[in-house]
Amino acid sequence: MTFRSIQDRWYVTDPATGKRVQSPRYGRGMRYRARYKDAAGKEVTQAFADKEKSKAQRWLDEVTTSQVTGTYVDPKTARTTVTEWCATWLAGYATRRPRTVRQAKVHVAQITAEFGPMPLSAVRPSSVRSWTVELKAAGLADSYVYALHSRLSQVMSDAVHDGLLARNPCSRRTSPGAGGQRPYVATTEQVWALHDAIADHLRPAVLLGAFVGLRTAEVVGLRVWDVDFMRGVVRPVQQGDGEPLKSETSRTPLPIPQELSVQLSAAVARWGGDHVVTDGAGRQTSTWAIERAIRSARPTVPGLPDAFRFHDLRHYLASLLIGSGLDVKVVQHRLRHGSAKTTLDTYGHLWPDSDESARAAVGAVLAARGDWLGTERADLR
Repeated sequence: MTFRSIQDRWYVTDPATGKRVQSPRYGRGMRYRARYKDAAGKEVTQAFADKEKSKAQRWLDEVTTSQVTGTYVDPKTARTTVTEWCATWLAGYATRRPRTVRQAKVHVAQITAEFGPMPLSAVRPSSVRSWTVELKAAGLADSYVYALHSRLSQVMSDAVHDGLLARNPCSRRTSPGAGGQRPYVATTEQVWALHDAIADHLRPAVLLGAFVGLRTAEVVGLRVWDVDFMRGVVRPVQQGDGEPLKSETSRTPLPIPQELSVQLSAAVARWGGDHVVTDGAGRQTSTWAIERAIRSARPTVPGLPDAFRFHDLRHYLASLLIGSGLDVKVVQHRLRHGSAKTTLDTYGHLWPDSDESARAAVGAVLAARGDWLGTERADLR
């Protein structure tokens, strides 16, 4: 801002008489015009009526404060609607993976359906809370509502970064929560029953899900040369469509026991092809074929819930590792979670209850103190 001023535009000085007279140019529609120049050198003005000089000054002061604190938003830019900004945001988001972009477009469609015509600055925290309540009332899962709120927060945060918005209306106060449903953990008997109930050529998929922790797309994309059968290492590299895995963490090499290496090697020798899991004729299978096989075999396994999916085999692996006494960092590494927090949030309830361990630790200290006191008294006697 290079200058700020308030001009009295109702009266002008008559050059003939030197007196102030009403201006025929501006009439009586306004009395004061406050003006300033923004960072780009563009003049911005605002008209105020008679007896509103203090209001004009306050407006200028607010503009000055916003520019000093970095929250200034150009008045014209502030009128950008949610629909307009979402279109711009998606255009810049198109560099991500195709699947990630498709998911973002689905989320943005929900956002624009609710807030589309509104200016960005008109979206209030109360509006966001009301929206999430309506989504839950419509029967959407808590996890999906949480994902939509996270997407809206991402879009609004980028608008703040781009100078279109002073602050993000989304926060922890408006977050609907991700839901607290615990994953179903199959028993070892159920895992083997599921393994035996599906077609022979798809059984390696169950082994890779339950004992390596691979996701469905990772199982489909696993090639023979991605497995070191001699050293017992699985290196997930790509998904079924050939796209590389999202992160370096997802590509973490995973150690497997020799017994599993032998079974996977036998399956490769029997069915042939370039992939570890095939369609039975040496060709790559699909995620749809694996999920359909799980759905078909699910009713034959006693106690297995109707909602059980292939991905739930990862929960079995987590429980197996935790039950064996492994700590959270090891479990995080084997499941390839981005942080230990994700591991604890999902599987924290599976770790053994530490109440008895804590009680024993404190009791041991007190017992040692008691023994010392008893020995001291005996010496004194």
